[in-house]
Amino acid sequence: MAEDQNNNSDYEDICYICRRPESIAGKMIHIPNNICICNDCMQKTFNSMDQMGPLFNMPPYMDMFGGKMPEHAEVPKNQKLKKRAEKKAKKEKKPDGIFDIEHLPAPHIIKGTLDEYVVGQEFAKKVISVAVYNHYKRVLTDDMEDDGVEIGKSNMLMVGPTGSGKTYLVKTLARMLQVPLAITDATSLTEAGYIGDDVESVISKLLAAADNDVDKAEHGIVFIDEIDKIAKKRSTNSRDVSGESVQQGMLKLLEGSDVEVPVGATSKNAMVPMTTVNTSNILFICGGAFPELEKVIKKRLTRQSAIGFNATLSDEFDKDKNLLQKVTTEDLREFGMIPEFLGRLPVVFALEAMTEEMLVRVLAEPKNAITKQYQKLLRLDEVDLIFEEEALQEIAKKAVEKKTGARALRAIIEEFMLDIMYEIPKDDLIGRVTITKEYIEHKGSPRIEMRGSGNAKLLSQKDGVTEA
Repeated sequence: MAEDQNNNSDYEDICYICRRPESIAGKMIHIPNNICICNDCMQKTFNSMDQMGPLFNMPPYMDMFGGKMPEHAEVPKNQKLKKRAEKKAKKEKKPDGIFDIEHLPAPHIIKGTLDEYVVGQEFAKKVISVAVYNHYKRVLTDDMEDDGVEIGKSNMLMVGPTGSGKTYLVKTLARMLQVPLAITDATSLTEAGYIGDDVESVISKLLAAADNDVDKAEHGIVFIDEIDKIAKKRSTNSRDVSGESVQQGMLKLLEGSDVEVPVGATSKNAMVPMTTVNTSNILFICGGAFPELEKVIKKRLTRQSAIGFNATLSDEFDKDKNLLQKVTTEDLREFGMIPEFLGRLPVVFALEAMTEEMLVRVLAEPKNAITKQYQKLLRLDEVDLIFEEEALQEIAKKAVEKKTGARALRAIIEEFMLDIMYEIPKDDLIGRVTITKEYIEHKGSPRIEMRGSGNAKLLSQKDGVTEA
């Protein structure tokens, strides 16, 4: 009770021994009889007990006070005590909540938001928008009147070449949704009992995204990237602990069952509390590049080759960049995915390969396009950055040659922007920088315009020296 009274006092405490207030000595230690002692004096008391205890065979603090605790001395009149700082009331956290059935965003609204950030991939955006819309309806109708019709969930499998926007599509979706969404990677998953993450770690990340709220996690969405890395190993003499066994372990997650997962960790041990999550209402979206899947598709399409006018030539699909659009479940089985796993991913669709025209649009159209990012960086230095249309086309052409999709764009622009970002802050008179096609082709330099004049200068590409 004495401690509560001291804590509730309007004025700060003072140390009984050194008479220093709480604002100087720090937090006080409260002992019976309304006595407050600072940490320094308490430590000195303990030290004296160690030194004098063996000599007098009694606690030194009892000897110091004459065998009894004295009454609390009065506070000096000239010592002013500060009032305690008022504790700010904690702001109540507004629940994120899920959309109600009346304000549920329609598929075209979801797709419209994706259009602002993702260029192309119209079919993929349409499929994801409808799947998320149906997932919301499925979640929101759980508490409504039951008419005997149970809505099933449609897990999805995205197939697309590297740099086509699979992960970026889902990350963009995560920014606009109000349900927990976890993005995880399948490369670290292994069979239970081996080094690596168990399949339950996928649900653990979703539970963490839902702030350990099981009810919210059970209505969330999980995106598993690099799903092609758990395909069956075709030629191996050792136990396949990260391939077919992981697919078998994920069957219960995709189908819907009660899974026991650790709270606040990805691995089970005796020190981590466990909780049970039901995965029946969790939407799973899997994605992967599936390298060399084109060879499997081409083999199936040219299987009926024959001699004659109507024969299918073996090299007919060699130049087809969107060969993955023709993928079927049979091709994925041939690649190494087991039938039970594919049966729980009924919606299979492929993304388009990035063409030169699409890459030009990626450079300029999205809200957070890389060119807009550099324009914002230079705008902070009060410099305008302009990319000529021919320069964007040349950058896209170089990116197509690298065959890594949209990922190649940043690497190319970083290379050409290095000298510009280094030299521009040196001169406060520079007002505008124009990236030209000649600069991208290593045949010229960017065009520099000074403030308040029409004079243009060129920035040397070799040494970064500004030339007239």
